[in-house]
Amino acid sequence: MAKALDAIDVAVLAGGLGTRLATTVPGLPKALAPVATRPFVEYLLDWLGAQGATRIVFLLGHRAEQLETHLANHPRAGIAFETSIEPKPLGTGGALGFARAKLRSDPVLVVNGDTFVDADLAPMVAAHRSSGSPATLLAVEVADAARYGRLDIAGGRLQAFVEKDANFKGPAAINAGVYLLSQSLLDKIAAQGPGSLERDVFATLPPATLGVHRDRTARFVDIGTPESWQSAASIVAKAAT
Repeated sequence: MAKALDAIDVAVLAGGLGTRLATTVPGLPKALAPVATRPFVEYLLDWLGAQGATRIVFLLGHRAEQLETHLANHPRAGIAFETSIEPKPLGTGGALGFARAKLRSDPVLVVNGDTFVDADLAPMVAAHRSSGSPATLLAVEVADAARYGRLDIAGGRLQAFVEKDANFKGPAAINAGVYLLSQSLLDKIAAQGPGSLERDVFATLPPATLGVHRDRTARFVDIGTPESWQSAASIVAKAAT
């Protein structure tokens, strides 16, 4: 039986400086930050492999050699690893543009190397293929959205990104950092050069262009701050059981 990511290339954005986490896990890129007994990236690879990923391109920059060494020393049966190393910080959009020639499937799945979500991607892939949208974003529900930007969603389309508001209280749909991007949009991203995928690409699309697949049960965690890194073990451990 075909799995969600059969014949879909995966791009992992893992080139950030990780400045907020640097004092907590010094000397490591965020993707290699230890969570429970393993580097964070191993949980991400478990999730991608279980959903049928066979080709993963890591988009690297800061401390790229450490992640390349880790991947070389920890191969995965049935999964081919490739890397694209940006010559200078290009932003998430710029990193995708720089790696454009290595991203061959239509669509391409893009994930962040410092976030984890235990969503089943099969419904998202099906929704993307039927929508005709150049991109589909995964939205998840969190109990306290104060530290995240929120999403204004209507009719399965993104109406607007709502800026982070520390005064906001309660649950909301947030961007899980998981995207399906068409080849045509990847061409546009490559033509734009350096910049942010969210601010400089998604925000410039015509209103209600970006598709949204909403998962109300998936567990989500990022390790971008010392506090969220410390809480990550409980999420990834549950996902592994």
